[in-house]
Amino acid sequence: MGDALSPEEKLHLITRNLQEVLGEEKVKEILKERELKVYWGTATTGKPHVAYFVPMSKIADFLKAGCEVTILFADLHAYLDNMKAPWELLELRTSYYENVIKAMLESIGVPLEKLRFIKGTDYQLSKEYTLDVYRLSSVVTQHDAKKAGAEVVKQVEHPLLSGLLYPGLQALDEEYLKVDAQFGGVDQRKIFTFAEKESKIDLLDRKEDVKKKLKKAFCEPGNVENNGVLSFIKHVLFPLKSEFVILRDEKWGGNKTYTAYLDLEKDFADEVVHPGDLKNSVEVALNKLLDPIREKFNTPALKKLCSAAYPDPSKQKPVAKGPAKNSEPEEVIPSRLDIRVGRVISVDKHPDADSLYVEKIDVGEAEPRTVVSGLVQFAPREELQDRLVVVLCNLKPQKMRGIESKGMLLCASIEGASRKVEPLDPPAGSAPGERVFVKGYEKGQPDEELKPKKKVFEKLQADFRISEELHRTVEANQLHDQARVHLL
Repeated sequence: MGDALSPEEKLHLITRNLQEVLGEEKVKEILKERELKVYWGTATTGKPHVAYFVPMSKIADFLKAGCEVTILFADLHAYLDNMKAPWELLELRTSYYENVIKAMLESIGVPLEKLRFIKGTDYQLSKEYTLDVYRLSSVVTQHDAKKAGAEVVKQVEHPLLSGLLYPGLQALDEEYLKVDAQFGGVDQRKIFTFAEKESKIDLLDRKEDVKKKLKKAFCEPGNVENNGVLSFIKHVLFPLKSEFVILRDEKWGGNKTYTAYLDLEKDFADEVVHPGDLKNSVEVALNKLLDPIREKFNTPALKKLCSAAYPDPSKQKPVAKGPAKNSEPEEVIPSRLDIRVGRVISVDKHPDADSLYVEKIDVGEAEPRTVVSGLVQFAPREELQDRLVVVLCNLKPQKMRGIESKGMLLCASIEGASRKVEPLDPPAGSAPGERVFVKGYEKGQPDEELKPKKKVFEKLQADFRISEELHRTVEANQLHDQARVHLL
């Protein structure tokens, strides 16, 4: 298809729906002489979900424009992000990523002749690459590295060395992959809303599961600012089909085809389009995309790969229950708590509970955690947004009015006629993911998951108090031994 297009038509496909294009003039010059070579990188950690159609729809544009596209599986970065995952598991996940990405692109009718896959470990552990990293560090100033990373590296008071290396390593990837450009998100959180909210839809989910999850998705009438369903239509369905059909009963006006996203957004804002009709229409369009993927992964080989790469936790070999008869009873000590600094990325009202917030909190993992907290009557949303908080991360995930919460905020409270509750504040300069310790218990390892019946936190919580000065700050990476702390 790309061979039949003019350089101008190719440029339109390459640059459409991008927030920013750097070096556009250079791209134009290359297109006059040959096809553009582009790469996109992704860490092979979490299981790909429907939000991956966002980058796939753009990669589809590159391939339709005749670009030579390289997808880099950052398996080395994935290993460093979570060193608990063995190499064998990461290799299986890399294979799963390759198969599922091919299936996604095939489902949207994209030719794959000019697509190649490369693992980071294919070259990033080589002698040559290592030497180039050292050479780069000897010619790039700290100032330039900071400036280059300002958009993609989280800015904190005490940044890690990796934040300075990251921009240079990306530049080296371009050289080793022999490409002209790279595709990435300035802030992918905003366009991953659809899957990162309440309705995380897996690419292999059954149709009835898609319906169930879409039903839970936050889609308030007239709200176009925080609407993951609209966001998915804008960034995936419209670029793929150039139109979107609202399916509805004749008594509500019948079906309506939109050829411009802004017209659909306006009608939704004016409440001409009902959230129920919007969700039903997305369900139909999404299942059309997922059907070929489901069919491809219905073979014994790919079923086996899927279960090996992402084993079902409920089917794992159970650990022996309880201590042996002659063993010592479990010690209830603070080091068993996995308490971390977190940053609140987003705050939304729970769709089914007026007293609850649904927060996305960065706790230093590959993806932010969903945390449901009862802070609505104590803290406005704007006070929580982007705030550093303290999160207990190893509680057993628990559904709260239909939404699974994977952590809890630690708060300080003053009881009485006018009850006050406020989240604990980490010290200035703290970064998401940093462990918070109780003084004297810095060396112990936290439990993988606190068992509800053991009530470990509840027993320890009894000794946490508010100081006479009403301090509620977590000082020097340790819980103040006079803080009164509880969970919300």
